[in-house]
Amino acid sequence: MGKRNTVISIAKAICIILMVIGHAEAPGWLCHFLYEFHMPLFFAAAGYFFSTRYLNDEMTFIKKRIKGLYLPFVKWSVIFLLLHNLMFDIGILNEVYGNETGGVTHPFSWHQMQQCLWNIVTAMGGYDQFLLGAFWFFRALLVASILYLFMYKGLTVLFAKVRRLRHHQSAIPYLICILLLLICAWKTYEDLKVITLVQGGYRDLMGAFFFGCGFIFRQWETRYRVRWWTTLLFAFIVWWFSEYMIANMNWRSTFTQFLSLPVPALCGCLMVYNVSTWIDRREGVVKRFLEFCGDNTMPIFIFHIISFKLVSLLKIWYYGLDPQQIGCHMVIHEHSQDDLFWLLYTIVGVGIPLLFTWARQTVVKARNA
Repeated sequence: MGKRNTVISIAKAICIILMVIGHAEAPGWLCHFLYEFHMPLFFAAAGYFFSTRYLNDEMTFIKKRIKGLYLPFVKWSVIFLLLHNLMFDIGILNEVYGNETGGVTHPFSWHQMQQCLWNIVTAMGGYDQFLLGAFWFFRALLVASILYLFMYKGLTVLFAKVRRLRHHQSAIPYLICILLLLICAWKTYEDLKVITLVQGGYRDLMGAFFFGCGFIFRQWETRYRVRWWTTLLFAFIVWWFSEYMIANMNWRSTFTQFLSLPVPALCGCLMVYNVSTWIDRREGVVKRFLEFCGDNTMPIFIFHIISFKLVSLLKIWYYGLDPQQIGCHMVIHEHSQDDLFWLLYTIVGVGIPLLFTWARQTVVKARNA
């Protein structure tokens, strides 16, 4: 078994922390900056570990993806579905306060719960948006990784059959990424929807592109040199785009937003990789914490929003707000841009899930000792 790549673990940790910061309604300039690249980095990190051995063992890859993405998605979506109406009874959710645009959620009827269950199982949709708002990522990564596998497999077969292409199979990963960009360009320019995918498929297709970029980077990693000046250059490029050509992996992205995404996203990925490499070279508590965080991103994905409610209670007390504001999604919007509660939201959103994960792992180790 090869040595675990702690640089990628640290990069994933930085990425999940940035996600929580964004959900905590940090200052606008910071959110614009991190949204340029933090979700693409998750797809690239997954693609980094893709292996061509799966081209001849597709079912093993698909089974791993289902076990690692689909089953946890269904498990926790169903659990929170069953708790949905209870959250109204105990006051965690209400029909008065909701998201920034004024949207609220409501208790489900028996029929609505059944429909959500069907959506969860058959389409990886139907999850509780106000408590599991990051769950779109599980569907997008599942679709993106399997799509990338079959595109790679199909082009490999094609290149093997065409004499002029047989000796150019190393170009396949690049060709896949180009094809995916062209498809996304067509999709966004004409505002097309993949009707069989929840939210229309943009995130899934762009996810496949970044997945492929991660795989390509793995091939070049030994030649890549981390430099302080390139890190600053990448950061500047991301900042420039975040100020003048804002984009992210929003499922409603326009053609202009699509054009604005790949460059800052890839620069941001390399920036985080450089920082992660620097951290990895220095032993200490920061490195150990980030390794643990990067190896346990799943609990943070699942529980950071519900953990936010603890901070919301404190904010309600501090400002004397209406107690029903605990139902705000994802955090209390009032004063969010002129106070520092976003820092506390971030600490709790990351810390509480990791604390329970550490406690559970410690108990398991003690039992097995």
